[in-house]
Amino acid sequence: MSPRRSYDQYCSAARALDTVGDRWTLLIVRELLAGPRRYTDLHADLPGVSTDVLASRLKDMERDGLAARRRLPPPGAAYVYELTSRGRRLLPVLQALGEWGQAELGERRPTDAVRAHWFALPLLRALEGEGIVEVRLEVGDFHVYVGAEDGPVYGEGPAPREPDARLVLDAGTWEAVSRGETGLPQAVREGRAEVTGEGTLAKALRQQAL
Repeated sequence: MSPRRSYDQYCSAARALDTVGDRWTLLIVRELLAGPRRYTDLHADLPGVSTDVLASRLKDMERDGLAARRRLPPPGAAYVYELTSRGRRLLPVLQALGEWGQAELGERRPTDAVRAHWFALPLLRALEGEGIVEVRLEVGDFHVYVGAEDGPVYGEGPAPREPDARLVLDAGTWEAVSRGETGLPQAVREGRAEVTGEGTLAKALRQQAL
């Protein structure tokens, strides 16, 4: 476990950066917002991180009370990492950081990795209420838990139960929403995003698009 480096400043922002300011730490939090993840799953969804750095960051996050490691019961019997309540409180930090960084996205570069669930946090910023929204993109499917106060914020693949709304977006549309160039209601109104379902979230999206 690497020794903690510190800015040695009596400032809450500096203290926070002492804990989460290392490269990859906040992106690991982003992945763990989906719930418990195995080390191999984390490594697969963090392209560019070395195994040594990932292992080191996870140990640091355990030490700092951001994440915990536990063994799944049989027949899984694998070790998973999950956020603690303190780690989950970084969600609004990531949301604010993502909103601030919208202007930095620009057009997707040929070297840019992409995962469908990376759109989960930008999408949550555009949704209000409570319920599950299932999302289908060209790069894959995922679902988000709108208004969830604990537990996973999103998950890969189809929703575990009948969702309150289903969304289908093409690549250009979800990239534009991620960049803040268009709002979700506008995309629905223009026919660039398809909403189906009879839940309150689906009805709200259709109403907002009028």
